[in-house]
Amino acid sequence: MNLARAAGVLLVVAASSAVSAQTARPPLRWGGDAEGGAPFVEADPANPAGVRGFDVEIAGMIARGLGREPRFVQVAWASIEASVERGDFELGMSGVEDRPELRARHAVTIPYFEFREVLAVRPADKARFRRVEDLAGHRVAALGGTTAYQILLDAQKNIGVIPISYDDDVHPYSDLVAGRVDAVLLDNIIAERSLKRSGGFVIQPLPTATGHYVAVLAHANGALRDSVDGILRDRMRDGSLEKTFRAWGVWTPDQAQYFQRALADAPKASAPAAPASGTALVYLPALLRAALVTLTLSCLAMALAVIAGIAIAAGRVYGPPILRVLLTAYVEVMRGTPVLLQLFVIYYGLSGVIRLPAFAAAVLGLGLNYAAYESEIYRAALEAIPRSQLEAARTLGLSEMQILRLVRGPQALRLALAPMTNDFVALLKDSSLVSVITVVELTKETAIYATNVGSWVVPGMLCALLYLAFSLPLSRAARRLERRWSTA
Repeated sequence: MNLARAAGVLLVVAASSAVSAQTARPPLRWGGDAEGGAPFVEADPANPAGVRGFDVEIAGMIARGLGREPRFVQVAWASIEASVERGDFELGMSGVEDRPELRARHAVTIPYFEFREVLAVRPADKARFRRVEDLAGHRVAALGGTTAYQILLDAQKNIGVIPISYDDDVHPYSDLVAGRVDAVLLDNIIAERSLKRSGGFVIQPLPTATGHYVAVLAHANGALRDSVDGILRDRMRDGSLEKTFRAWGVWTPDQAQYFQRALADAPKASAPAAPASGTALVYLPALLRAALVTLTLSCLAMALAVIAGIAIAAGRVYGPPILRVLLTAYVEVMRGTPVLLQLFVIYYGLSGVIRLPAFAAAVLGLGLNYAAYESEIYRAALEAIPRSQLEAARTLGLSEMQILRLVRGPQALRLALAPMTNDFVALLKDSSLVSVITVVELTKETAIYATNVGSWVVPGMLCALLYLAFSLPLSRAARRLERRWSTA
């Protein structure tokens, strides 16, 4: 009896130990971008704090296969690869595309889904634009840093296609319908989802290329990658992946054929590609072109800001009460709302009234925003002139316009010069925001460069040097002018 009782106690202890060991295992932290939306990863309408999508379900399968619990980490899609390498999470999944350079830098799983790059065009252009080769000289949109965008960059060199880079997969199709671009090249899943959501375009049946979705891990995490590969193959065999893809409406006969090939001939990771020689020199011309865009954009926007700022300041100082109230409201609204929001409103929100080109919308958005700040500088400078000088000028018989031109204005300009220079430097840096409305400026081009080479070190240094080359001479010239005026 004592032996049986002891055996029972040992069994209970062993079971408790096993449960404790199981629960002690850390969760599997995996990263994705819920902003990308269904069917990959999206916020769950039933529980906004959670996420759903086929990548969410596959991450759950992988975690359970490892005896762990999945834990989602939100990350921008373009940062998934860098974040997984720095240890923010162990596994990156959110429609990550299999590419040779990705396998050269990270540990990449076997592909778990096969997609097609398809061309979307307006119905009137269905017969005219069947392939990318038909779009020479036309604007074609894609997500930056994707296989589709690389196809467009190659087509730009070969036939003169104009690639337009977007940061999301919604606005390319809305811009296609609005006529801002002539075609969109993206994954068939994204294209079909957008067609159901908004319509207004057609998808050409002939695919441009075939690609695959994979999960990405840190380069040093090869052992975990091998375990994940085994789990994915098991889920292919037992039908779990097919069930998930059917539930999300993305299962096709082509997918079934891909699973058969994947199980019959287990894919081998591509050998790491040797780093390209002269990579910086290859990308430098593109960076210089983007830097010229940044400089031109900033100068035009600052010119608009100065002209509008002077008008607003003069209106607030010399205008009637109702004009002062209206101009004050403008200044507060422009300073109290994000410039990013203002760019979206001007480019997308007003498209039903006026369809501005992206560059013009960028100049207008930045210029009108900074006009509010400039007006406050000029107003403060005008009001800083001693009233005794103004009274003396009036006693001499000068009109208000003469006082402004000969007495008040020149002194106010000296006071405003330093903050004006600071604002121009700030505008130069804020110009990086215009990439959200498809303007490829210096920071956006640097991000594309960094994504392609898998590192921000060299691209970031080149980008910083170019920004400094713009801002430092300007700051020195302004200080020199200040010193000259102060001794005059």
